[in-house]
Amino acid sequence: MNTSDELLKIHNLHTGFRIKDTFYDAVDGVSLTLRKNEILAIVGESGCGKSTLATSIIGLHDPNNTRVQGEIMFKNTNLATLSEEEFEQVRGSEISMIFQDPLSALNPLMRIGEQIEESLKYHTDMSKVKRNERVFELLRQVGINRPERVVKQFPHQLSGGMRQRVMIAIAIACKPQIIIADEPTTALDVTIQSQILDLLIDLQDETNAGILLITHDLGVVAEVADRVAVMYAGEIIEEAPVEELFKRPKHPYTRSLFNSIPQMNAHSGRLNVIEGIVPSLIHLPRTGCRFAPRISWLPDSVHEDHPTLHEVSPGHFVRCSCWEVFHFKSEIGGTTS
Repeated sequence: MNTSDELLKIHNLHTGFRIKDTFYDAVDGVSLTLRKNEILAIVGESGCGKSTLATSIIGLHDPNNTRVQGEIMFKNTNLATLSEEEFEQVRGSEISMIFQDPLSALNPLMRIGEQIEESLKYHTDMSKVKRNERVFELLRQVGINRPERVVKQFPHQLSGGMRQRVMIAIAIACKPQIIIADEPTTALDVTIQSQILDLLIDLQDETNAGILLITHDLGVVAEVADRVAVMYAGEIIEEAPVEELFKRPKHPYTRSLFNSIPQMNAHSGRLNVIEGIVPSLIHLPRTGCRFAPRISWLPDSVHEDHPTLHEVSPGHFVRCSCWEVFHFKSEIGGTTS
């Protein structure tokens, strides 16, 4: 792979939260690469560390109660070492974020036009006239047909889909090289969801940006992603091109996620569920296979003491050796004796 295409290179990233007097890593040794004109999806259950990874990249964490270690390399600079003042120069101009809940992310006391213009005012030397022109251009670009009305409105006066479009307009205002989209379609109905995804793809094609898509929705991943990294309990447990992952998932957790999707032609009326729950930060095992307690019918001997990512085919990486012998409990020979 051509290294000149690399936009962001994360190596051995640890992000820990302070609980009493101890830091517990919610992101634990993550390494990833985001390339130009690529959508890299980060998939996993709630609490697996997806959003913490996103806020670590863009520097949105409390420095007094959060510890970030490792490398987040962007333009030969380790973002993990930047001060808040230095991050303000990068955030919004070169790396932007689309938040999960636009109503809480937008300022309720500012008109829409002012909020979009704010980034342009801070990061560019555009005149007031040029900024206004750019605001209208952005609103049209994200599919808002009456920008002259919307610029005067407040966030609460817009629908959920319209607010999300405004969030995207703010995110792309300065034509960033990296866009982080954290569950950008979660609260939207299916029709609007599809429109927002199409919009992200169009914007990516136009700007050649890299998009880091944080989601738990495998349907969204199948529709837009180029590559997928599956997270569990703070670690990347599988990474592959999207078509490869959907055709040949390897890790027990990835296979369990696919198995839990409702099937139209299922003979049984029961849904398949993944046993157990994601462990809390405090009780998270830091050695061995972290998914082992949820596949207890497999013997301990099939797991590695210190699981690492293995390349099982070109570009396809899987953590731990347990994938080689994994079977579902319901399969023949898979019940606990």
